[in-house]
Amino acid sequence: MTEKTQRRRFTAEYKRRILAEADKCKKPGELGALLRREGLYSSHLANWRAARDRDGKVGLEPKKRGPKAKAKLDDKDRKIIELERELAKAQARAERAEFLVEMQKKMAQLLGREISEEETKS
Repeated sequence: MTEKTQRRRFTAEYKRRILAEADKCKKPGELGALLRREGLYSSHLANWRAARDRDGKVGLEPKKRGPKAKAKLDDKDRKIIELERELAKAQARAERAEFLVEMQKKMAQLLGREISEEETKS
């Protein structure tokens, strides 16, 4: 069975050193020789330069891959979320009930029948 290859990881110091060397390359072919010697692609340099220009030294630091860790919820937070969910359900139910009462009143008006307040409460 073959072993799974590891993704290469470059330290911030290595990236800074290579970028400094690349910036010193003036003659034709020097930059290509540097890239071949280090086993890098020109896209590495482009990405590292963009990160350096955008975020300074911090931009060259390796970033953790994958989904971000979710914050742990304590019991109070869980209870708050549960109560907010229950409140939203109750509000939606109350709005539906009010809508139905209004519709009943309008239907009674159309049919020419009066509805008392006691009938609407039940």
